[in-house]
Amino acid sequence: MILTVTLNTALDVTYRVPALQPHASHRVREVTERPGGKGLNVARVLAALGHEVTVTGFAGGATGAVVREGLAGTDRVTDALVPLAGQTRRTVAVVDETTGDTTQFNEPGPTVSPAEWRAFQDAYESLLAGAAAVALCGSLPPGVPVGAYAGLVRDARAAGVPVLLDTSGEPLRRAIAARPDLIKPNADELAELTGSHDPVRATHSARRRGARAVVASLGAEGLLAVTPEGRWRAAPPARVRGNPTGAGDSAVAGLLSGLVEDLPWPARLTRAVALSAATVLSPTAGEFDSRAYEDLLGRGIAVTAEAA
Repeated sequence: MILTVTLNTALDVTYRVPALQPHASHRVREVTERPGGKGLNVARVLAALGHEVTVTGFAGGATGAVVREGLAGTDRVTDALVPLAGQTRRTVAVVDETTGDTTQFNEPGPTVSPAEWRAFQDAYESLLAGAAAVALCGSLPPGVPVGAYAGLVRDARAAGVPVLLDTSGEPLRRAIAARPDLIKPNADELAELTGSHDPVRATHSARRRGARAVVASLGAEGLLAVTPEGRWRAAPPARVRGNPTGAGDSAVAGLLSGLVEDLPWPARLTRAVALSAATVLSPTAGEFDSRAYEDLLGRGIAVTAEAA
């Protein structure tokens, strides 16, 4: 079983409009809702790849109930979310069908009480006992200590469970010192962490700060991985255009599944890039197009080894 942690879960709502214009009223063509938050997105992709996944974090209020109802209909995903008195947040994505661009609105999460945080910590420690790997994903809701991820990384390491961390800002800065097995920042998050805008220099700097391996997402240029086994770049065979929502989460799922399956790094990166590109190409935000995924794997993802 793979465990994903989403402390700031959400109900993702997507509106599709013919064209998005500031200061105007819009007729929405289509509305979709699905359980959201980075770790839930990762879990959905992992399940589609055939892995058994348990999701934990917080869910509360009427919105949280809708999230849990959505999870109940997802094969291979087990709901271990911790009840919360507050209301689970929503995110609203507005897709402009003329340009293909997406405008995102993210609500703040509900405040987590000290008792609710302790309840989550107890649940997390119990779930680690049956986990092959754990992903800690996303932002921290109000009330959760800024060093929370550092503690969760230490708990996973104490239990002998490999841990992937995908967050940003001060929570990342604190948690990297706890020595996660892998972090997956984007270029901006990596620059914020290290102070360097050169991806190679920044990834090496992040490793020195404590991460065993760093896989940096460079947008259309693919992934840069710096690991104890070597350094690689991986990119799709051609630039892809579409909706990038959830592409990073799909890459995390590819890396995490490759870790659990003990794949060599080039194979992990190939899967991560193919899943990420297939998510950009999907007509539904945050989902990956399985046909595009298989096609990308067949066409070949360029993975290049570089001198360390």
